[in-house]
Amino acid sequence: MPATPAWPPDSTPRLFVEAPIVPGERRIDGPQAHYLVAVMRLKPDAPVKLFDDDTGEWLGIARHVGKRDLIVDVTDRLREREAVPDLWLCAAPIKKGRIDWVAEKACELGVDRLLPVLTRRTIVDRLNLERLRAHMIEAAEQCGRTALPSLDEPVKLAALLRDWPAERVLFFADETGGAPALEAMRARPGPAAILVGPEGGFDPSEREAIRAHPQAVGIALGPRILRAETAAAAAVALWMAAAGDWR
Repeated sequence: MPATPAWPPDSTPRLFVEAPIVPGERRIDGPQAHYLVAVMRLKPDAPVKLFDDDTGEWLGIARHVGKRDLIVDVTDRLREREAVPDLWLCAAPIKKGRIDWVAEKACELGVDRLLPVLTRRTIVDRLNLERLRAHMIEAAEQCGRTALPSLDEPVKLAALLRDWPAERVLFFADETGGAPALEAMRARPGPAAILVGPEGGFDPSEREAIRAHPQAVGIALGPRILRAETAAAAAVALWMAAAGDWR
């Protein structure tokens, strides 16, 4: 006998919605409706997956498809909201495009919180947080996440260190040398954060202040010089393998 096709199929479009999802009819309009109708060519009775960063992922069935909006009948919860590893990424803002990439990969890799950190060598002091969040939403839609990283307003490094929670270890990418990252992360399980500097790295006084912090652990990310965005992704991946949910 032929196998029963999976339902909903893997090709079902996924969409993030802001308001909490409940069973019943839900109207979708604006850019999201344009994406489903004009780009995905969604037809009546076709399935769509919805998630809201709160209640998980739900199955909806398109009942009315108009030119500018559609009505989806939300039927079944497919998954609860995922458990998120307790990892923050504290990253100095870098050029547009590269910081967008950092936000996107932070979401894909499973980061719980993204904190932009202003340092002396930071060349970008204004961030479009709405744009960064849009990149994270798009990444979550494509990679199957049911949770989004929270996104903070930029904070100065001195304030970050001053207010740092005592129970959270701060692994900082130290370009002048540190403990091998994987070993250090395995030795310090529990709530953690990764701090990555800007292009050009931390200046000497900043590095000294970070090293003096009781929760800070300097880590080395191998023998090659990494760009800021590469260092952020590499450090997060190592933490996920050492202490996160890749084990």
